[in-house]
Amino acid sequence: MVKGFARLAESLDDLALDIPSAKTLFQSIVPKAISQGWLDATFMKSSCTDGEAQNEDKKLDQYKKEIVTIIHEYFLSDDIPELIRSLEDLGLPEYNPIFLKKLITLAMDRKNREKEMASVLLSALHIEIFSTEDIANGFVMLLESAEDTALDILDASNELALFLARAVIDDVLVPLNLEEITSKLPQNCSGSETVRMARSLITARHAGERLLRCWGGGTGWAVEDAKDKIMKLLEEYESGGVVAEACQCIRDLGMPFFNHEVVKKALVMAMEKKNDRMLDLLQVCFNEGLITINQMTKGFTRVKDGLDDLALDFPNAKDKFSFYTEYAQKKGWLLPSFGSSAAEALPTAAAS
Repeated sequence: MVKGFARLAESLDDLALDIPSAKTLFQSIVPKAISQGWLDATFMKSSCTDGEAQNEDKKLDQYKKEIVTIIHEYFLSDDIPELIRSLEDLGLPEYNPIFLKKLITLAMDRKNREKEMASVLLSALHIEIFSTEDIANGFVMLLESAEDTALDILDASNELALFLARAVIDDVLVPLNLEEITSKLPQNCSGSETVRMARSLITARHAGERLLRCWGGGTGWAVEDAKDKIMKLLEEYESGGVVAEACQCIRDLGMPFFNHEVVKKALVMAMEKKNDRMLDLLQVCFNEGLITINQMTKGFTRVKDGLDDLALDFPNAKDKFSFYTEYAQKKGWLLPSFGSSAAEALPTAAAS
């Protein structure tokens, strides 16, 4: 009886094409059958569960269609903030690992430009909205399906190893995460060999430089290049440069998700050079909407986390930081709540 009812339940969508009232009729028959004792009561529960599973499948299918469009648009525009906004609008953070899997799968089937863009995007997503666990789980999903991917992309294993190694170099993952990823893979999975290849790439001589250039460069900035550019523009401003030029240089970087690096380096330079003019630059950046409160908070949080080390070089670092914090709060570009547990809990993944 249960099998017969279950088979009918599975074909209701097709039946409804010929008999529009099929679902309603079926739903009226089931309670009668249960009440008369010739259908087990668990059928009602299992059919509800199956319905929920079907709804979840539809939701996932729709999500996959939308993220393919979002990723293709990103490959055309190279606009990371727009992609992040689109992902936030979807409002499905539980599917973040699926996004990572789709991003890298699509990138592997394209040229080095898109592969570099995918790696740069991973850094941005990790700073903004993805947890380390999201990224590790995304790589687990990729590695579990690596054999299928290799049917379409011949060099899939080597390229996945490069993506993994690059994620470690970009501080998106740490070496320990590679062990966690391996432990989640099925036994004798070819993905384990890919993780071993990634480890070898990371420990090779000049690994950092090679992996930052592993896709031959691209239209996206590598994180290390961005750090160098930020340091140069701040040094130029500190030595008498014009604030408008410094702001333009920050705009030209095209990495608003990485502006917390500008905040961090500006505060450290203010301590080092004993030049509070850096605060004027941050004030203008905030006034012009160039650096958001979120990025300001991340930058201040990163300096706060490194105060003990900074105090070894600048004995009054903690006093200066307190002064900078009060000044920023007074001017409105740092929330009054900064320093509470909520502010301290902000991501500091890019603190290096």
